[in-house]
Amino acid sequence: MQRKLAVANWKMNGTIEKLQDIESLTKIHQQSQVGIVICPPATLIYQAVQITNNSNLQIGGQNCHYDTSGPYTGDISADMLNNLGARYVIIGHSERRNSYDEQNEDVYARATAAINCNLTVIVCVGETAKQKKQNITLDVVVTQLKECIPNIQDARQLVIAYEPVWAIGTGKIPTINQIHLVHSHMRKQLNKRFGSEIASQICLLYGGSVNPHNATDIFAIPDVDGALVGNSSLFSQDFSSIIVALESSKF
Repeated sequence: MQRKLAVANWKMNGTIEKLQDIESLTKIHQQSQVGIVICPPATLIYQAVQITNNSNLQIGGQNCHYDTSGPYTGDISADMLNNLGARYVIIGHSERRNSYDEQNEDVYARATAAINCNLTVIVCVGETAKQKKQNITLDVVVTQLKECIPNIQDARQLVIAYEPVWAIGTGKIPTINQIHLVHSHMRKQLNKRFGSEIASQICLLYGGSVNPHNATDIFAIPDVDGALVGNSSLFSQDFSSIIVALESSKF
């Protein structure tokens, strides 16, 4: 069975008071049968880990450096995230690619570092509006899968999030058929590279304007195993509704 996963990406939002949301989610979803991951700002990771101890929620980082230590002012390493108690890290988010010019090779290096530090990497892939207009979505995604993902021995080391760049924070999403096409194609590519046993267990998330109103329809799509949620994850009630939708989904 593919594991269902709901991941909250808080981005650069949240101060100490926001930890109350995490505490609330641990209580509401104490018996949840799906994986729940919160990725708060790095300033909140240690406290978030303490709150989620003895619960089924886990904490992740939003990025990591490719080196374990060194003269990289302002950066955080995978080893540091692991030391804080984080178990996941988001790599290659489009906002990192666009604002910090992170290339596929950078994503690969960061993902490799994270796996070496026993973190599960959530690698983001997806096309821009221009690429969508050129009808090269699948080509873009295949290239990113090839160039961004290191070799793995265990499906639990890797999660892939398909995030159309043009959909993030816009309220717009691809059609059900478009999401299905991309996720199905990703599964086939993973099968070719890692074999069916590992590929069938790699969690494929959809990201990009997921909210309580569209979550049920998105989770009904084959090969969609969960969601990477941005804006809606900042409101615990909305994120909780998305978790419930995932718990109720067939696939």
